[in-house]
Amino acid sequence: MKRTISLLFFSTCLVTTIRAQLPEDALRTAWFTQNGTARMVAIGGTMGSLGGDLSANHVNPAGLGLYRTREVILTPGMGLNNTRFSFRGSDTSNNRNAFEYGTIGAVWGKNKRDGYSRYNSSAFAISVTQLANFQNRESFRGFNNFSSFTEQYLEELIRDRADTNAALSNYIFGSSLAFRTFLIDTTSGPGGSVSGYQSLVPISTGVNQFFDAVTRGSYNEIAIGTAGNVEDRLYVGASFTLPIIRYSRELNYTERDATNNPNNQFSFFEYRELYSSNGFGIGAKLGMIYKPAGMWRLGFALHTPQMIGFRDQIRSSITANTESYAGLRTETSDQLNSGNAGVREYTMITPWRAIASISHVFREINDTRLQRAFITADLEFVNYRGARFIGGEFVSSQEDAYYRFLNETIRDIYRGNINARLGGEIKFNTFMLRMGGAYYGSPYNNDFKAGRTVASGGIGYRNKGIFIDLTYSHTFNRDVRFPYLLNDKPNTFAEQTGSIGRLLATIGFKF
Repeated sequence: MKRTISLLFFSTCLVTTIRAQLPEDALRTAWFTQNGTARMVAIGGTMGSLGGDLSANHVNPAGLGLYRTREVILTPGMGLNNTRFSFRGSDTSNNRNAFEYGTIGAVWGKNKRDGYSRYNSSAFAISVTQLANFQNRESFRGFNNFSSFTEQYLEELIRDRADTNAALSNYIFGSSLAFRTFLIDTTSGPGGSVSGYQSLVPISTGVNQFFDAVTRGSYNEIAIGTAGNVEDRLYVGASFTLPIIRYSRELNYTERDATNNPNNQFSFFEYRELYSSNGFGIGAKLGMIYKPAGMWRLGFALHTPQMIGFRDQIRSSITANTESYAGLRTETSDQLNSGNAGVREYTMITPWRAIASISHVFREINDTRLQRAFITADLEFVNYRGARFIGGEFVSSQEDAYYRFLNETIRDIYRGNINARLGGEIKFNTFMLRMGGAYYGSPYNNDFKAGRTVASGGIGYRNKGIFIDLTYSHTFNRDVRFPYLLNDKPNTFAEQTGSIGRLLATIGFKF
């Protein structure tokens, strides 16, 4: 984590318009569980070699080649988010439910019209899927007599050798707010000169820390795909993808004097931040499915990196009560930035993915109504350390150096890892039972305990061109959250556990 910590301080000496990006911003668009139709989620998110489902447009577009008819589907859902944190010996939990959706769209399949083409059929599809839902609340608290949120401001001002004019005006979303509220103040040298800076937070006697962040938004993907069926043995496909990302965070962070001593010149401070990020980009997915024998299907898909342009905005404020030292004071970034939010524009390149898959279909015949069961498995490799940030059109040399350092940091603290998914279905005439499971490995290149395990199941009904699928999946999460990062001492963090329950229903019509 040493490079990550150093990165935070290097980033703060850039322009004063907005906070710089951090490695965790790249992970938000890379580490998520598979989403799609209710059928796909029920079988563990496995769709690398099975095909015949519109969600294949977002996983392995070759699966569209199994369509010979037209189909339209709608997949509404609900997420039931329960998050638990353990922070410095204190446990907290939060619940937050939100509407979400799976795959929505249409596919047009058709048989060949002449006897000369090797293509038995082809298909075209357009669909949209919510890849990740950011609706959540992260809240934890604990007693800390080791470090303080304010130390990041101290280190910034000391490292930059900032004079009082710089401290007042050059860090308008952090250190300047702390300095203007006297949460951070100068220390005197010979002849009344400024020899350094001090924090008014009494770390030695301890403070009660409280972190509360409400996040909103989602990572959505529009896919336009096509596929061909070569002699009912080889299926090839490709899709053009358009990622659309909306993310916002409302953060309240507070430290309060744990001693309640009215004479130690500190009562509390509160940092508030409103941050939003909106992105739009392009990408592609390529795939093939091959049937080496009657009941087997082998699949391979490659997801190219997506190039996403982002525009971020931020507003922040600090309220501090230093009692007899300077009393209660409030300062906002709006007051220092002519009432405007800080703005930054940049481009992010997401990690590439590769999926290898195998399926066994019992009674494999072209008439899917007579198929009785299947079992299918995916192995997906995600190169998390391959994420990259690129500055906007008018990037200073200082910003360019920061982005190079950020990308080196991502290569250091993340790694590529494998996600495994397994699922199956049993068909009873018009009704089906499905079960599945998946494991998503840690993206971190260190000892942090992180991972996601999914268990899922569902039922389906198909008859006379109408189908309805119902699914419930349960994801067990394990991760870490840092309330702040410091350079001169080990960093404190909260261990995150909890789960996400998801209800999905797919309604579809063949025509």
